Amino acid sequence: MGRIDDAIRAIVPPCELAMKETREMLDAKTKPRGSLGRLEELAIRIAGVRGTASIELPRPGLALFAADHGIALEGVSAYPQQVTVEMLRNFARGGAAANVLARHAGAELLVVDVGSRCDSPAPGVLDRRVAPGTRSFLHGPAMTSDELTRALDAGVDAVEELIRRGCDAIAVGEMGIGNTTAASAFAVAFTGVDSEVATGRGTGIDDETLRRKARVVKDACDVHLRDLPSAFDVLARLGGFELAAIAGAVIAGAARRLPVVIDGFPATASALAAVRLAPAAGAYLIAAHRSVEPGHGALLDALGLVPVLDLGLRLGEGTGALLAMPILAAAVRILREMASFQEAGVTDAGR
Repeated sequence: MGRIDDAIRAIVPPCELAMKETREMLDAKTKPRGSLGRLEELAIRIAGVRGTASIELPRPGLALFAADHGIALEGVSAYPQQVTVEMLRNFARGGAAANVLARHAGAELLVVDVGSRCDSPAPGVLDRRVAPGTRSFLHGPAMTSDELTRALDAGVDAVEELIRRGCDAIAVGEMGIGNTTAASAFAVAFTGVDSEVATGRGTGIDDETLRRKARVVKDACDVHLRDLPSAFDVLARLGGFELAAIAGAVIAGAARRLPVVIDGFPATASALAAVRLAPAAGAYLIAAHRSVEPGHGALLDALGLVPVLDLGLRLGEGTGALLAMPILAAAVRILREMASFQEAGVTDAGR
């Protein structure tokens, strides 16, 4: 399958000893045990991922993957397909929401074109184009096995590039007109949820377009899923290049023992695909937020994840993941900087 095979084999379970030590350190802080709730859970999870209780403040990076989808030609989006290329230029100029929130979070932003229909990549965008968009999965597989492998490897490459830039906490996001339709098909394939439940309004489609979108998802899944395909086949038949790249990035992040913060509906669908390819990768995931897309809950449940935020977001671009990054930093600061009962000379009523 390419470099992704090596990454799958490299994943090890989180360190139980580091998590135990971190839990004991948090219990010794000047607070009632467990009173910082999810912050404590996040610190313990990060320690297990990193393999030590002496964790440093995370240096965040976002891999933002973009690509075009053939399924967009079936009239499932409120926006025309050229918006993907136009948004790539906007990312390159620093004017998108992802750019703003990356600056806010102090995160390195790596924009990767995995398969847009542009003639040449925008300046500052990493060119890993597999093809000028996928095919419409309503009429056949979205991509070939070779194309899927190249897209997965693009995700591995992006994580390695972020590591070279000094990042040790990875967020993943996406941009591609039509990709919530692919994500809805993933939800059907991987969770068994009904296509009407899995399909939402995405960029803000009207009722008629929503009905068409749900019908496209159902018709495509009826054809592509009848032979109980493997996760690799589901990705190839129903996916997008940027969604496959996210799956590759999730696996690569886990292989390098980094926390991987996943964004909304399409990113979570890709993360579930990654976990079906490499089950051990699931322990490295942190869900940033709960999207308003109706299929997102089924994906989160399948991954066993509770999101950090619930802000009614539905933009994508890694925006929710970027908003969650400062909360991860806060969890680590509590572990590193908060005084213990002994250090502060405060009576520990819990002992």
